[in-house]
Amino acid sequence: MNRREVLVGGAMLGAVGLLDRSALAAKAKNVLVAKTTAGRVRGRDEGEGIVCFKGISYGLDTAQTRFAAPKPPVPWDDVRDALEWGPRAPQVPGARPRRADAAAIAERPGYHLPPDEGPESEDCLHLNVWTPGLRDGKKRPVMFYIHGGAYSNGTVNAALYDGARLAKRGDVVVVTVNHRLNLFGYLYLAQLLPGQGFEDSGNAGQLDLVLALQWVRDNIVEFGGDPSRVMIFGQSGGGAKCATLMAQPPAHGLFHRVISMSGQQVTGAQPEHASERAKAVLKVLGLDTSTSEAVAKVLRTVPTATLQAATHSGGYYGPVTDGRSLPVDPFSPTDPKISVDVPMIMGNMHDETRVLIGGSQPALFSLTWETLPGALEKNAPYLKSDTVSLPVPEVIAKYREWHPEYSASDVFFAVTTDSRSWRGQVIEAEQRAADPAAQPRTWVYQLNWKSPVEGGRFGAPHTLDIPLAFDNVAVSPGMVGSSDADKAQAQQMVEIVSETYIAFARNGNPNNPHAPQWPAYDLSQRATMIFDLPSRIEDDPRGKERRYLGQVPYVQPGT
Repeated sequence: MNRREVLVGGAMLGAVGLLDRSALAAKAKNVLVAKTTAGRVRGRDEGEGIVCFKGISYGLDTAQTRFAAPKPPVPWDDVRDALEWGPRAPQVPGARPRRADAAAIAERPGYHLPPDEGPESEDCLHLNVWTPGLRDGKKRPVMFYIHGGAYSNGTVNAALYDGARLAKRGDVVVVTVNHRLNLFGYLYLAQLLPGQGFEDSGNAGQLDLVLALQWVRDNIVEFGGDPSRVMIFGQSGGGAKCATLMAQPPAHGLFHRVISMSGQQVTGAQPEHASERAKAVLKVLGLDTSTSEAVAKVLRTVPTATLQAATHSGGYYGPVTDGRSLPVDPFSPTDPKISVDVPMIMGNMHDETRVLIGGSQPALFSLTWETLPGALEKNAPYLKSDTVSLPVPEVIAKYREWHPEYSASDVFFAVTTDSRSWRGQVIEAEQRAADPAAQPRTWVYQLNWKSPVEGGRFGAPHTLDIPLAFDNVAVSPGMVGSSDADKAQAQQMVEIVSETYIAFARNGNPNNPHAPQWPAYDLSQRATMIFDLPSRIEDDPRGKERRYLGQVPYVQPGT
């Protein structure tokens, strides 16, 4: 071989080497690219084998579908980055503290969640995915999380809901979702403005969730997930949204297990009540429903901020039993018959209102027996109905008899937790237990493990199960404590709660080696998992309270 041949051959080999390196680089880049029905998206390697996609668009900007059912996004040809949170839905002004300074929030005293993140926008139909494998042929369970904040506030844009550790722990695909809230998602205009395209306005936020579940059905195989094993779970308002989806025909078949965490929805708002609330909003906006076509045009074009400023005038927002996407109340007078074959876990915290009410009224932690009656008269409206009222002195006497170790503040938080937060769960559980088809697929828990924050005075409060389910205790010192000992104990609870959720997502049955054998809930035993260290099964915990408070007809809060 002459010198020229050697040079040419070397150049060719060098070119091949360059091509190989370019191909490898391109291949490495494409490992993080997923194809969806709307277009390709690029995620981020989170380490430890997890790929994360944030802010994937699953629906059109809702400014273009205001007060109507959502539409899929316009397809795109390029590769979109999915590296940052998408916008969260517009919130109720002033309803939650500003969370601009995350560092200050993380260090503040008292029980608190990590800060919400991201801008607010009507262009809020985005979801996030964490997966151990793209296009690897595996069929992993899908854990689809819906956030709380009632139906008016909240987002999944926070470290608390990061799905990386849960995806890694369980070899599952985690999906979290934002959707329309408050009047943008639940202002019922169908009766006030007929024929204007607002027929679905009372449940637009729920239909966003349906669209997100359709996205999962159509795309999750690309992300290594199994569209036939989708578990929806949510806390507080998120749990209520799960219960509502169980009664919505458009959602039927899109999910296959449900966990409702401190969030129940026995009834929806009735159309006449929802219409009165909508009238109050339109009045604030200066709109006369007698000119429905003109009003509809204004509503579709008015600035987001103008509508946002009017949210307070509508009061409660939530799903409406509109005869369309929600034809019947979710759990009244029976459980939702279209979901009897869907396994369901439901649970509450032992001390829900120590944060729900006590978080904004610290004086309630220092009640005396003299000041307790007035505090209950003010904060326990569910002790009364149009037909039955439980006298506050009698209620106090009963709780002191059942719990002689309780202080006045302990009685206050027990009564408000049981009458406000827990009653809905009892009704849902008993409706399922009374249904022979649903009963073997129904499990109930109560979380008793106490947060160590501020010496444990918050007990087991509202939201404490979230970091335990997501395995995110490291980013939640304001919930689980900041010392090494606190975090170690919280991690022991993660081993129980998170593994139970993963087992349920995988098998439709919560039983697993990390917790005691958990029987299905029935009306004879009322077996309940007590999540604690150690965990245990108790039959009919708070049975005396259940029977006593059950004398008062239940009214869904806000409806």
